[in-house]
Amino acid sequence: MTERPPTGGDGEKPPYDWLYGAQGRPADGTGADPDATRRIPVQPRAPRQQPQPTPSPQPQPRPTPPLAPTPPSARRPRRRPRFRLRYLLLLLVLWLIFLVYTPFHAWTKISESGFEPKGERPAEQPGTTYLMVGSDSRAGLSAEERKELGTGNAAGQRTDTIMMLHTGSGPNLLMSIPRDSLVEVPGYGTTKINAAYAFGGPKLLTQTIEQNTGIRVDHYVEIGIGGFVDLVDAVGGIEICPKMAMDDPQANLKVKKGCQEADGKTALGYARSRKLYTGLGDIQRAQAQREVVSAVGAEVLSPWSVLNPLRYWNLNMAATRTVEFGKGMSPVRAGLWAMAMTRVNGKDGLTCGVPISDLSVRWDAERAPRMFQAIIDDDTDRIGKQLCSPSGLAS
Repeated sequence: MTERPPTGGDGEKPPYDWLYGAQGRPADGTGADPDATRRIPVQPRAPRQQPQPTPSPQPQPRPTPPLAPTPPSARRPRRRPRFRLRYLLLLLVLWLIFLVYTPFHAWTKISESGFEPKGERPAEQPGTTYLMVGSDSRAGLSAEERKELGTGNAAGQRTDTIMMLHTGSGPNLLMSIPRDSLVEVPGYGTTKINAAYAFGGPKLLTQTIEQNTGIRVDHYVEIGIGGFVDLVDAVGGIEICPKMAMDDPQANLKVKKGCQEADGKTALGYARSRKLYTGLGDIQRAQAQREVVSAVGAEVLSPWSVLNPLRYWNLNMAATRTVEFGKGMSPVRAGLWAMAMTRVNGKDGLTCGVPISDLSVRWDAERAPRMFQAIIDDDTDRIGKQLCSPSGLAS
């Protein structure tokens, strides 16, 4: 055991009192166990508190940041486009109703005429053949209109234009019959074909054509002079392409050479004039008439004739007000006829004069029957340039 170091005498403190201190000893330094364990004083501690439950933090409302302006592309669509769409749909429905209603309304105003002759007729044939007649009647024209159109004051009624349109399995065929063609008219002997109309109207003309060609006429279409002008104007005019400058005072016609726009008055004069065609006369005139009729047909079915409501209305009203159909023609069949008129040129169809042997307008005894038989058989594919020429003369 380590001995405690001695204490100094005379009241001196032991040399190691700085380490052990003087606690636990009497003031005189006696009576205490030097080896006794001294208790180290403990500093008093504050009473220990029990931990209190920490209250749950209450969610604090976050401050709302200021709203930034929403870019146009990110804004919610308003209801206005939907509102406009509703009106667009309504307008579309009304437009479709207008397109359907107009022709049926106009159809209630058409004039019909009987054209089917009594007695023996050719048997039913494949395809459909229309007889189209342009009448030179001045009925319904005032004196001022007759002067403006250059129609004169001729009395009576004859056919100024005679055409046959055949549709079927092959190309559409539009064939002109010159009005001066010499044919056998039943009950009147050999005379000009347009006299048949003057003698007996549409029925005798139909009978004359059927007996001289063997072709059965299925439908009949007739238009007068005034109606022709109205129809051309209703489609906004047509394009004509005269091969020479024309100045015909009797037809009130004055046009330059080459393609140009023509209104109803000009188109009528172009189709009727035959004073300036050197050597061809009525043959060249029939060719000009086919050109005009084809141009009208193309304009009738142009998109603008449907998209323009005013033009669509005027066209339908002019067609039914000025065109006279044969009995049995339905609105659907009339529409098919109008469509067929747009497919008679170029690769879509054939445009010909009836085959003739010379400028006296006598039908060719060999070529004309071949042309007629191709129509009877609904085999227009076999009609070549030898049969189908603009003048009707052999090429």
